[in-house]
Amino acid sequence: MKKYVAEIIGTYALVFCGTGAIVINQHTQGTVTHAGIAVTFGLVVMALIFAFGKLSGAHINPAVSIAFALTDIFPKKELVPYITSQLIGALLASGSLRLMFPESVGLGETIPAGSDLQSFILEVILTYLLMLVILMVSQNDPSVSQFTAVAVGGVVLFEAWFAGPISGASMNPARSIAPAVASGNLNSLWVYLTAPILGAVLATFSWKYLK
Repeated sequence: MKKYVAEIIGTYALVFCGTGAIVINQHTQGTVTHAGIAVTFGLVVMALIFAFGKLSGAHINPAVSIAFALTDIFPKKELVPYITSQLIGALLASGSLRLMFPESVGLGETIPAGSDLQSFILEVILTYLLMLVILMVSQNDPSVSQFTAVAVGGVVLFEAWFAGPISGASMNPARSIAPAVASGNLNSLWVYLTAPILGAVLATFSWKYLK
């Protein structure tokens, strides 16, 4: 049960801080800046892996859990409880932001800047790279795996920095579902449900081949 609670807290922190940075940036007319939003996402992911990595693995992402379930690393029976916990944490976070910023229209939701197809392809590639780094670093020699938090946080940071203006750089279905539900805008949500999962699954096959 502690693992599930850790995933609830971790995903809550990710969505609250990450999408919260977007909401506050809008609320303060750009004080946080786009770079600040990317840094916030990267740093919170790094901190959460350091905090909960030993307890739950700090998946905080349904796509990551699904990908891990395709390997021998993560028991498949844990998949549904993990995803449920992640969704609970994410929805609580967006609910908190809705309570504090009722005037916010999107609550940090991810919306394609161009076509759905453009963002779909971008999200597949982004999540593929993220998941591949997660596997290559965390399942490496201890001298390398100890830097998992830094490596993964760094990938989230630079991907959010350069790709955020186009697709929102979600890479995480829970991160996109929660603000979409809280704001009542489900347009293009399918992109952020399917693309990250596809990208993460493809990364597991690459990792199995490379290892």
